Amino acid sequence: MSFLWAIIAGLVIGLLAKLVVPGRQPVPLWLTVILGMIGAVAGNGLATAFGVRDTGGIDWIRHIFQIGIAAVLLAAVTPWWVRRHA
Repeated sequence: MSFLWAIIAGLVIGLLAKLVVPGRQPVPLWLTVILGMIGAVAGNGLATAFGVRDTGGIDWIRHIFQIGIAAVLLAAVTPWWVRRHA
């Protein structure tokens, strides 16, 4: 069941990252989900390193880290994807 939640979290974080990155990102949904999943895991690690992973209430800083990392990954992968499929 945790794998299903990882996919759902990756989808949400990946789609939010697409909203953050300016311009059009013609990457497929499956790649968006994978980048969102990687962003979620890396964001959790970064939040743990800064000591803000578990706070009282909603962990906004952790979510910002997750979306930010996914956005950087998306911005880095998009040009490669476009060149590969042009």
